[in-house]
Amino acid sequence: MRGLLDKIKNYVIYDADRDFYARIFPESVSPTDLLRMRTMTHADLPGVLAIENQNYEFPWGEDIFIDCFRANYQCFVCEDLDKIVGYCILSIGAGEAHILNISVDPGSQKQGIGRKMLEHLIETARGKAETIFLEVRPSNIVALGLYKKMGFNEIGIRKGYYPATEGREDALMLAMELF
Repeated sequence: MRGLLDKIKNYVIYDADRDFYARIFPESVSPTDLLRMRTMTHADLPGVLAIENQNYEFPWGEDIFIDCFRANYQCFVCEDLDKIVGYCILSIGAGEAHILNISVDPGSQKQGIGRKMLEHLIETARGKAETIFLEVRPSNIVALGLYKKMGFNEIGIRKGYYPATEGREDALMLAMELF
């Protein structure tokens, strides 16, 4: 029964207590507290792809997201009311977790959404993995700053990892121990 309830909670996006307090005591709830994390579905792909295409010069295609579903990766969207404002994908296996993608709608950036999704991924991995990894472009200063603030440490460089307008860009490899 517990497993069924956990599966249902992944798809339910209404939190009556949070919504009540937001209406009655608006100053008691921050805007990021009102954001909802839930499991991504195939129906979310148009919104996810729109964000992906706006944020990246070399975006993932729909086929990559479908492969993530097939591989049973942890795929989430972050919603503000009924609008997808971000998404994130995590793989977990062999005692390790790997953040594969995390992206915020350009019109919603710098509002704590990236942090909220990162915290969600860390909590999802906690207890299932000992270490969580990710790669980031050295040129992505904002993301790099967030990752370091959250406790990630640089552990190496992947040469020529990312496609770039002129050749390839290295990736910084970051990791955080999950205690």
